Amino acid sequence: MYELKTESSFDSAHFLTDYDGKCENLHGHRWRVVAYIATEKLQAEGTNKDMVIDFKDFKAAVRELTERFDHTFLVEEGSLAQATIDALEAETFRITFLPFRTTTENLARYFYGKLAEAGFPVSKIEVYETPLNCAMYSEA
Repeated sequence: MYELKTESSFDSAHFLTDYDGKCENLHGHRWRVVAYIATEKLQAEGTNKDMVIDFKDFKAAVRELTERFDHTFLVEEGSLAQATIDALEAETFRITFLPFRTTTENLARYFYGKLAEAGFPVSKIEVYETPLNCAMYSEA
């Protein structure tokens, strides 16, 4: 099995709805996303001969995904009152609405799905919310 790994990071704020603890309050992280792709065979021809994939393409895809979240407020859809959203938007805050609770576990699954949709043979995603704590997602 051949495996490649790349990583990227982004800074964003979030809060956890219906959570009893500190994380129910608005706070931020420097999220670190580590992506793995795997395949049993290397490409047989072309400019990517004897490669899993060109690192340039893999790195660019991961960075494009994380860049969308950089310096935004990650918000679970339906978790804020419309008046709050209107006030934040009036102040020109960047808000990224997501159809899930903004846990590290859900972000790992999100990045996995987006890379798989783009055709990458993704095997695992790790998302760190702190240097020592991460969630991992794979479909194996």
